[in-house]
Amino acid sequence: MDACTSNCSSPTPPRWRKVAYGGMQPGYDDNHTDETFLEDMVMNANVVKRDILKVMQDSIPISQYLCIVSLVVLVWSYTLRSTLDENSLLLLDISLLGTGFLILILTEEMLSLNLLFHYILNISFFITGLYVLAPIYQTLTRSISSDSIWAVTISLLMLHLFLHDYSGSTIKAPGALQNPTLTSCISLNASVVASVFVASLLPSRLHVFAIMLFSLLVFLFAPLVTYCVKKYSFRLHLVFSFALMVVTLSFVYMLHRLLFVLLLGLLVFVNVVCPYWLIRIQEYKFEINGPWDEAKLCFDITD
Repeated sequence: MDACTSNCSSPTPPRWRKVAYGGMQPGYDDNHTDETFLEDMVMNANVVKRDILKVMQDSIPISQYLCIVSLVVLVWSYTLRSTLDENSLLLLDISLLGTGFLILILTEEMLSLNLLFHYILNISFFITGLYVLAPIYQTLTRSISSDSIWAVTISLLMLHLFLHDYSGSTIKAPGALQNPTLTSCISLNASVVASVFVASLLPSRLHVFAIMLFSLLVFLFAPLVTYCVKKYSFRLHLVFSFALMVVTLSFVYMLHRLLFVLLLGLLVFVNVVCPYWLIRIQEYKFEINGPWDEAKLCFDITD
């Protein structure tokens, strides 16, 4: 009878439950788990199998913009060597401006007349202000040695390439949902300062105005034009990119053979080697999901 009383009076321990913020459960340690704890464990649930051709296509905008910056440096070099005079530079500026507006009109569906007039008005104010400030740019670095100017210019161009937004545009395109990022604005400012340093080495006011107009047209509007072309037709984007690479490599080859080899190696590295590395390191990706607190991704991993 005493044994029965003893057995009946002993309480049954409560069943252990998986709780995230319930505190300690009576009768169990804080780190207690049972055999059902790992039943919900999933391995590599969010790992995306990437295709090397798709990764190579996604790397093309990087090579495209590398070629654009290389062409800008080529024009700087030819101008400083007096191969390009101010009249040739002004003709090049007008050609680039007209071609850019033509591409925007042909590729952008949401480009209204009001927006086009707004662009033209802003560019008119921009060109006028640039012409007025040209004498200041010409004398801005007169007390600085040319070696220091080139060192700062190269550093600013490296910063520009490192912070540039290769997936979007420096200027907000018509219909775009997001504004340019902070890093892309810093990148643009670095390119403007680099252009000012190069322009300060030129002998005349018209030279300074022409090279500054060329540089800012490229750094400001080239990303917008390439963004609109890519959004309009990806096939046209590929054709334009490969044509730009061929033209850039041809001009660099005529300027210097070693620079041609370096640029070609850089393009191969960006378009072939880096995508291959990305595919190979996916084999070592190991992800575990389970019934514990996890940091959730705030973006679509398939992008």
